[in-house]
Amino acid sequence: MTRVISGAVLVLLVVVLVWFAPPVAFEIFALVVALLAIAELYRLVPLLVAIPMAVVYIALPLASLVQLRLIGGPQAVFLLMLTVMVSDTAQYYTGRAFGRRPLAPRISPKKTVEGAIGGFVFGTLLFALLCTWWVPRMSMAVRIGLGLAIVALGIAGDLFESFLKRRAGVKDSSNLIPGHGGVLDRIDALLFAAPAFYLVLVV
Repeated sequence: MTRVISGAVLVLLVVVLVWFAPPVAFEIFALVVALLAIAELYRLVPLLVAIPMAVVYIALPLASLVQLRLIGGPQAVFLLMLTVMVSDTAQYYTGRAFGRRPLAPRISPKKTVEGAIGGFVFGTLLFALLCTWWVPRMSMAVRIGLGLAIVALGIAGDLFESFLKRRAGVKDSSNLIPGHGGVLDRIDALLFAAPAFYLVLVV
């Protein structure tokens, strides 16, 4: 129940900040998230490694998310987040139902190839369909290709954070969010996917 409640609160907070809040409020939120994520990163890697990683792994991706909202509007950020969320959910349920072959057993034993396929199918489908209304200037080929790339980068981001946690010998990046772990546990996929989406929109 704790996980469900905290998850509902998180979703509500994100919807309000992404869709309705003025840009400055979203920028402050991104800054707070960045500071919390950096604090968690210091628990996972040595200080000398954490300093440059904080810039490349956390600050720049979150800055690209802020810029994405400025150039693409709330719908662009929401599209990215929904794609990652739907892909992650599809991976979980598809993996539970059909998962047989581990995707990266040494890093994340519960992830399966079948689950990843489910994530690619449903995440890309959602992205391609919502682009029709929210980012209509993209051709269908670009939508599908970008949707696949976002899902792939999201999976890579998830696995990368799992790798950091496994090396540090911890289950979650922190206990900040009841039932969900830490901030890094919630944004790991976005940290890899956001810069790619931003670059495509500005080119």
